[in-house]
Amino acid sequence: MKHQLLIVILLGLSLAPVGAGAGATNISGTWGLVYVTSDGDPITLTFVFIQEGEKLSGTFSGIGPMGKRPVTGTVKGNKVVFGWEMKGSGDKADLTVTFDGAIESPTKMTGTVGSPFCGAGCKWTATKKKK
Repeated sequence: MKHQLLIVILLGLSLAPVGAGAGATNISGTWGLVYVTSDGDPITLTFVFIQEGEKLSGTFSGIGPMGKRPVTGTVKGNKVVFGWEMKGSGDKADLTVTFDGAIESPTKMTGTVGSPFCGAGCKWTATKKKK
């Protein structure tokens, strides 16, 4: 009877999801992100992330003449949120750009981005670049 109980307990433990209790996936590295605007135009950005625990920092580039800009965010489990602040031109208010997404694997993320690029939201996909 003791052996049967032990087998049942061990079987129950083996049913835990892979990665259960593990920390967040570390997404540090260079990522190529593409989103499609509401007009159907693909926009490509490059992000270089540095992750320390749940805190995300780094740079992005790829929007016109802006050059590299700082990006911040968080990673909690398989959820990721990152973005940056943009100064409004003239009398326009400052804007916050936010990418919300999910980490699908160590090399793929997907999600949505809203204003000022996509109003109600556009889908994006990011792929980690090989070293």
